[in-house]
Order: sequence, then structure tokens, then C-alpha cells
Amino acid sequence: MNPNAQQFISVMSGPLKSRLFMFTKLPAAYFSGVRIKELNHEQATVTVPFKWFSQNPFRSTYFACLSMAAEMSTGLLAMMQIYKRSPQVSMLVVKVESTYLKKATGITSFHCGAGKDLEQIVDDCLKDGEARSYTAKSVGTNNAGEIVAEFFITWSFKAKK
Repeated sequence: MNPNAQQFISVMSGPLKSRLFMFTKLPAAYFSGVRIKELNHEQATVTVPFKWFSQNPFRSTYFACLSMAAEMSTGLLAMMQIYKRSPQVSMLVVKVESTYLKKATGITSFHCGAGKDLEQIVDDCLKDGEARSYTAKSVGTNNAGEIVAEFFITWSFKAKK
């Protein structure tokens, strides 16, 4: 387990610090309204609203904005495990698969519960120095609890020498 994980959670759970992070590192997500709703050792929930900046011509949330929120729900859990690690671990998205089931016309919440799996993958990567990959599932639901979209984000991890 990353001994700095709780520090990462504290930083990213604070509304000011998380928005500053998004504004400086992920401006498209910031301006689209992507926000961190929940983050702990096991799961993350990220929301994206339907609004003028995130809309498509069909009066729903543009798929790229949905993808940003889905990726962030998995990426936060991965970043938490590599935060301030020694040796450092690099991470990269290598594949994205998605299925859209319902029109996203309000706030869509993406939930990923792969925290423990990602912790194990990063720990294994650090133990033997071998690159690893993991496919995390993120499910987007609307306010009624209906599934809007499902994403499978494959992350690659490699310990730096």
C-alpha cells in the first residue's frame, strides 16, 4: 500500500485544491464541469454535468466529456497508488472502450471501485520492476440511477529506474 495515499486523498478531496489541479493539469475537464464527488482507498466517483460547454448537437453530454469523467474516476485511484512512490511509477492510458446506453441529459456520475486491484498492480510492479496493465471499469449513471455509459480504461504501469 502506498503510505502517501491518504495525503493524496486529502489533497484531491479538497474542493479548492482539486479544482486548481484540474484547472492547471486538465483544463478541458475543469471547463466541462468535471468534479470529484468521492475518493477513498477503494473507490472514486466523478461527475460531469450536461451544460452548454459539455453539450453535443443532440442535446446531451458530448461523449468526450463523459470519457473525461470516466477516465478520471479510474485515474484517481491509479494516481493515488503512485503518488510520491520511490522508485517513481509511470502510468499511461493504453486503451479505452465504451458503451453508451442512455442519453446523458443531466449530471452523470462515474463510479469506479477498483482501488484494491490497482493497489495490488502497482505494488507488484514495484516489487519485480516488470510493467503491468490493468483494465478498470467505470459505470456512469444519471440522477435516477439508470446506467448511461460503461467505460473500460486500460492503464499501463512501469517502475522507473
